Amino acid sequence: MAESTQGTDTPGTAPINVPDKPALEGLEAALTQRWLAEGTYKFNPETTREQVYSIDTPPPTASGSLHVGHMFSFTQTDVQARYMRMTGKNVFYPMGWDDNGLPTERRVQNYYGVRCDPAIPYNAAYRPPADPAKNQRDFDVVSRQNFIELCEELAVEDEKVFENLFQTLGLSVDWNLTYRTIDDTSRAVSQRAFLANLSAGDAYMAEAPTLWDVTFRTAVAQAELEDREVAGAYYRYPFFTAEGEKIFVETTRPELLAACAALVANPDDERYQPLFGKTVKSPLFDVELEVKAHALAKADKGSGIAMVCTFGDLTDVTWWRELQLPTRAIMGRDGRIIADTPEWITTAAGKEAYAAIAGKTAFSAKEAVVELLTAAGLLDGEPKKITHPVNFFEKGDKPLEVVTSRQWYIRNGGRDEERRERLIGRGKEINFHPSFMRSRYENWIAGLNGDWLVSRQRFFGVPIPVWYPLDAQGNPDYDHPVLPSDEMLPVDPAADAAPGYDEAQRDKPNGFTGDADVLDTWATSSLTPQIVGGWSRDEELFSKVYPFDLRPQGHDIIRTWLFSSAVRADALQVSAPWKHAAISGWILDPDRKKMSKSKGNVVVPTDVLNEFGSDAVRYWAASAKLGADTAYEIAQMKIGRRLAIKLLNASKFVLNLGATENSVVSEDLSVLSNPLDRALLAQLSDVVAQSTKAFENYDYARALQISESFFWQFTDDYVELIKDRAYGAAGEAEQASVLAALATALDSLLRLFAPFLPFATEEVWSWWRTGSVHRAAWPAALEIADGDTTMLGTVGVALSGIRKAKSEAKVKQRTGVLSATITANESLVAQLKAGLGDLKAAANAQEITLQSGEGELTVSDVVLAPAEEPGQA
Repeated sequence: MAESTQGTDTPGTAPINVPDKPALEGLEAALTQRWLAEGTYKFNPETTREQVYSIDTPPPTASGSLHVGHMFSFTQTDVQARYMRMTGKNVFYPMGWDDNGLPTERRVQNYYGVRCDPAIPYNAAYRPPADPAKNQRDFDVVSRQNFIELCEELAVEDEKVFENLFQTLGLSVDWNLTYRTIDDTSRAVSQRAFLANLSAGDAYMAEAPTLWDVTFRTAVAQAELEDREVAGAYYRYPFFTAEGEKIFVETTRPELLAACAALVANPDDERYQPLFGKTVKSPLFDVELEVKAHALAKADKGSGIAMVCTFGDLTDVTWWRELQLPTRAIMGRDGRIIADTPEWITTAAGKEAYAAIAGKTAFSAKEAVVELLTAAGLLDGEPKKITHPVNFFEKGDKPLEVVTSRQWYIRNGGRDEERRERLIGRGKEINFHPSFMRSRYENWIAGLNGDWLVSRQRFFGVPIPVWYPLDAQGNPDYDHPVLPSDEMLPVDPAADAAPGYDEAQRDKPNGFTGDADVLDTWATSSLTPQIVGGWSRDEELFSKVYPFDLRPQGHDIIRTWLFSSAVRADALQVSAPWKHAAISGWILDPDRKKMSKSKGNVVVPTDVLNEFGSDAVRYWAASAKLGADTAYEIAQMKIGRRLAIKLLNASKFVLNLGATENSVVSEDLSVLSNPLDRALLAQLSDVVAQSTKAFENYDYARALQISESFFWQFTDDYVELIKDRAYGAAGEAEQASVLAALATALDSLLRLFAPFLPFATEEVWSWWRTGSVHRAAWPAALEIADGDTTMLGTVGVALSGIRKAKSEAKVKQRTGVLSATITANESLVAQLKAGLGDLKAAANAQEITLQSGEGELTVSDVVLAPAEEPGQA
């Protein structure tokens, strides 16, 4: 059973206190403060694993913009959390902020007008300009530590905005359970996990291709790229088969001919199918290389067959990884062709050709190769001039190169069939909602061709906790890294001296150097269960929450966040990290296009909350099934607001009739003397059972639909039918029966709606009950053996038929009915007989004749009393 320590189910303790004019306005602020003060959603650590329902809440990027997607997906999680709490679970519902990495860096740069230069010394007194420069060239240049301090300062302010939004939305988070992915705890956990991966052989360093700006001499993240249209040309020249056949390629980068590792064509291209698996020889450099097939090759581009150079662009990187080609890099980090002739060029002619380009810039090397091809009679025709998009660093003025550099990787099954199958197995341990989302997880794993690159050349992030000893010449020994002890974590190798060294030995021969990179943001976000669950710090807590019960997230990051979390849990805990994964869809604009800032179709959530109220927005979000992309619909929010207002007004009516907490029945149903009252509660029992089943299947949208449908039948039919009895016209026994039905229905409806409309339900609960509805038990189905679950619907249809007759006669609904005939099959007639008294009272009918007949229920021969004369009562 759910907690009842606040007296929520104790009869006779709450006075009735119904406001004259119930309203939704102001409920969010008042009730949020009350819930915080009373600890309504506080997790109790004195518990067992069986009692806990733990949620691995997605930490939003607080440096990003607020948008309706946050309200949508987080509401869906909250609805499930509230249900579980009401079933008696001790809900562990934290909130994190993903504030490390590139998004925060970019926001800080633009917000404060600063950029980081690690070579600049720290200035403890530095404050950013009051009026930041608009142009990046005019930004203040600050030290790495100054930059990190500004990142932390702004992140805290951004998080306050998000926290206010989520509290206004009514998220039942325990706000004592918060974390930041850049705080000391998160950094220590992230570094500890990395070191555990390293110790187990699951993390390793390797040479890898990296986007590189030759001007700034820095690696560039993909998010820092921009495409610029650049003039270029296609150069056409041949490779040669063993039989001397010419295989022509067309390329914009002939300067990389010496770096060619393969030719690639589309597997469906019949022109090149006979060549797949065979070798050809490159012109000028005489290097043997294989012809490969790959789906990314475009048959209609150029000659249809392409050089794969290491590396001309990111497509080359993809081909290199997926086809497992050799690395033949010739471009240095200074943007020049490396001076030494590569080992794969072995012929005298090849070495002579290479000497003509060695040490040249990319531009000069291109000219040299074209001259050599022309002189050898190998250039086929004139170059075809084109304009094409080329990747640039957003701050750079030269095209990016792809160079090889040392990077850190974590094994993820991309190069290990056994691990790949094991991770697919982990996915089978997780119940995906909806279930078809598992295929996205499995398909991603099946398509992996490389391990997870986790090192990033950024400033604000979790530092890779590694130093390297330097030899007598000052060269780093990457094979024998210096690692911190666990007690030292978190560490920053760029600022902290390596163990066994002092700071004076940094970057000196026989001293040490710190790894300058930080971990990929996902490398820390993938550890949210471990971070918030207390892994490696509070093992008792961890044992009570792990594996987590639920991971809610969007379907677009299954391949990143969900998969990476599974990778880390498999390596660290040898398990799946959660039992269930609830996958939300995207928010679409009214034209069914995904909402995004770049498209300019994003809606600011605070505006929506202010206009319609939180319960209305929650209703819209909870009406969408998991996994379904959902349109942003104002109309749906209006329906939700109408429902919340109707709940207030209907509850006021019920309570003003005299229904009290003592009127609620559970086991002793003897007070229910009227068949219609028993029918109502029998139908309610079905609703409770169906709603419970839906929630257990993570189909909260179905639970809302079922409860809402019953509610409108309750207000539109039942409340109208029983008013006469409720006012005592049929005697005390009948009045007691109807009050018991009203109170019991209201009690259950408030609980059924509580996960969806937390503010309206809590407000009504406070009118006649103590404590919080959100700590009350989920409603239980009553056992009413003789209750007819369809009777209310039948009597309601009959009442609607009589009302329709009055509307068509254009008279008031209170106009008397002298007589009417209702025709229906025998079972429906029996139901109508049982509810005839209420039907006649509600219709103001003197005589209603019931007769058996085939087909649907029909109302006919309605004879209305004469219309009232003006002035008559």
